[in-house]
Amino acid sequence: MLRLGFPVVGVADPGRAAAFWTAALHLRVSDEWSSPSWRTLTGPGGDRVLGLMRSASPPEPRPRLHLDLLVDTTDEQDAEVARLLSLGATRPAWDGYPAEPDFVVLADPDGNVFCVVDLSRAPSSGSVGGDA
Repeated sequence: MLRLGFPVVGVADPGRAAAFWTAALHLRVSDEWSSPSWRTLTGPGGDRVLGLMRSASPPEPRPRLHLDLLVDTTDEQDAEVARLLSLGATRPAWDGYPAEPDFVVLADPDGNVFCVVDLSRAPSSGSVGGDA
């Protein structure tokens, strides 16, 4: 039976990306499911949750698919955005915010955009995938 796996993000440097995403999401790199051009990140229970694949193509500025990282409050969103920025995330230029967004658009060290969504204010319209 066909099953949905886990998201895979194309990156220029799997080691650098693994360092960012393991710190960002409190994951670990799986020794069993990794290679020089691939990293599998696992959660606390050992489940595979994110793949990082070496890619020569540049990140899309307005991707049709992206990661949403979820928090429960605005204070938590502010704290997590600050923490992610300290880990190497950046704030890309983003003109797609609605009037009162529940999300903040960030980019990982490779330039892949993702959102930090405050569930206490969700859903807003116009997220990364909404206007692409």
